[in-house]
Amino acid sequence: MAQELTIKQLRGFATLAETGSFKRAAARLGVTQPALSYHIARLEEQLGTQLFERVATGVILTPEGRKSLDLAMTVLDGLGALGSLSARREGGMPDDIRLGVSPTLGPYLMPRVTRRLYDRYPTLRIFVQEAPPTDLLEGLLSGRHDAVIAQLPLRSDRIRVERLFREPLLLVMGKDHPLAEKTTVEDADLAGAHVLSLSTAFTMNAQLVSLCDELGAVLRADYEGTSLDALRNMTAINMGVTFLPALYLQSSVGEAWDDVVLRRFRGDRLTRSIGLAWRESSSGNVIYAELSKIIRMVVADEFSSIVVPEPAA
Repeated sequence: MAQELTIKQLRGFATLAETGSFKRAAARLGVTQPALSYHIARLEEQLGTQLFERVATGVILTPEGRKSLDLAMTVLDGLGALGSLSARREGGMPDDIRLGVSPTLGPYLMPRVTRRLYDRYPTLRIFVQEAPPTDLLEGLLSGRHDAVIAQLPLRSDRIRVERLFREPLLLVMGKDHPLAEKTTVEDADLAGAHVLSLSTAFTMNAQLVSLCDELGAVLRADYEGTSLDALRNMTAINMGVTFLPALYLQSSVGEAWDDVVLRRFRGDRLTRSIGLAWRESSSGNVIYAELSKIIRMVVADEFSSIVVPEPAA
């Protein structure tokens, strides 16, 4: 290789692969599009292969690009681990932390978590970004997030995951739905029922697909909710029934919810598992243990009657 690869090239490569757009990648990196194009062109020249296909909507990775990205991310992860060494020597706490969290969880959990983090570490800068679990995992692997809090599973051999708690899913239906008259809804009652779900970007979608197969229910393919509020509104007009997380329901249900009915299902044994994930390469930083501890404290102090804590690792 005539010239050595540069960190700018690798970061540009990873960011472009994540965003799929020269414009978005350049904006995130704080460089011009011509400068980014130059770095990518030089990288392709040095590697002797085409990393991206140019398409109408932006760019997509070629097969060679996907292989190269894995290697590039290994290098970038290693650099991130090196950068945290000084922080670890001084007690392990970084100056800032970038947290990704699912929107089905963030509004009900993160205000309490960040408040306790600030109380314990007043100088720590905390940045929180909401995104679906599939985007959270991508952001974690690319370095946009230092850690993510989301429904499990999150699958990658480059991350470490700690299970935090299990959250019941409650059955929700319109007040005029035939099942609304039943105080207890059994599995058999849902055979043939239309079930609404979030989009496939959310882990809960796959969970409800499996549940519908088990119950003989029908997951509505013509509607995918973009938020928990959207699902609630669709059940209110009898488009189907759905299952919603207990923390959301506990935080949001009030007198204005007189158009839907809630029913516990399977004795609260239908749950989703929530966990904290971070890159394996950064696992030496004590912030992740502290964050896990604080989330567990919030759950024990404020949600003990709602969720079931998982044993600490």
